Amino acid sequence: QVQLVESGGGEVQGGGSLKLSCAASGYTSARHCRGWFREAPGKQRETVATIDSDGYTKYGVSVQGRFTMSQDNATGNVYLQMNSLKPEDTGKYYCASVRSVSCPTGVSWYYFSAWGQGTQVTVSP
Repeated sequence: QVQLVESGGGEVQGGGSLKLSCAASGYTSARHCRGWFREAPGKQRETVATIDSDGYTKYGVSVQGRFTMSQDNATGNVYLQMNSLKPEDTGKYYCASVRSVSCPTGVSWYYFSAWGQGTQVTVSP
C-alpha cells in the first residue's frame, strides 16, 4: 500500500519560489503515474503536473514554463519546483499516485488511487 506525505508548502510573495516534496513508501517495482494537484476554495481539484515511470512530464496550462516536476524512481519520491509564483497559485497541493503504464493525456484527479494529506501554498500579491 503506497503512502504519501507532502511537505514544503508555506507563504511566499508573488514572483517567489517554493519546492514541494512528496515522500513515498510502499512502492513496488510496477510502473506508476504520479501527479501533483491543487485545490483552491470554491474551485475543483486541478491537475498541476504528472510524471510517468520513464520521467515523461505533462503540465497544466496555467503552470507551464513555471513549474517543474521530478521524481526519484528508486524511492518513489516526487518533487514540484514552483517558480514565478502568482496569487492564483494559492491552494492546497496534493501528491498522488496510481499503478499505470503511463499518464493518460488530460488525466484527472479521480484516476489516482493513493493520496497524501496535502500542503498549503499561499502566494501574496
